[in-house]
Amino acid sequence: MHALIVVAHHDPQSLTHSVAAEVGAGLTASGHTFEMADLAAEGFDPRYSAADHSVHRTRAVPPADVLAEQARIDRADALVLVFPIYWWSMPALLKGWVDRVFVNGWAIDYGPDTPVQKKLRHLQVHLLALGGADDSAFERHGYAKAMNTQIDYGIFDYCGARVLTSQLLLDSESGTAQAHLHKARAVGQGLFEREAVAG
Repeated sequence: MHALIVVAHHDPQSLTHSVAAEVGAGLTASGHTFEMADLAAEGFDPRYSAADHSVHRTRAVPPADVLAEQARIDRADALVLVFPIYWWSMPALLKGWVDRVFVNGWAIDYGPDTPVQKKLRHLQVHLLALGGADDSAFERHGYAKAMNTQIDYGIFDYCGARVLTSQLLLDSESGTAQAHLHKARAVGQGLFEREAVAG
């Protein structure tokens, strides 16, 4: 089977990139294939433009870069997002990718007189978010639940995609990098063999 790994970090030497690479190594070790989408290196433009708004409002043909991203997802059996946590959410680069790519007519179908039809029921999603704070900060302030509501449900469940992994890799600046890399490889190895990973 085939996965698309989307990584959103400007520094190719970052732990975020290393985690994404370990997911890929785990997939390869299990006999699966993957494509790496490095949004920063590829120069993806996250700005939602008038052309993107026309797609939403009038079902205009999406811009070429959006069609290319949708085609990459369409080729995949699973979507893996690996990203640093900025201000208790995903970075603007990744949020802009979601805003522009997961559009009406492709990810969902709805209109003024029709209910939302979820069009990505075939897609499984795995989320690996890296944060510098520890578990207690996320729990104390409710950030973990807020991210789960915003991303897992607010984005992917709305489109019908099944979030099978939603993992916060926290305390990433305090010597936990090796454990996070082991976790990432395990996620890759088991990506298509299990129904869920506890988040």
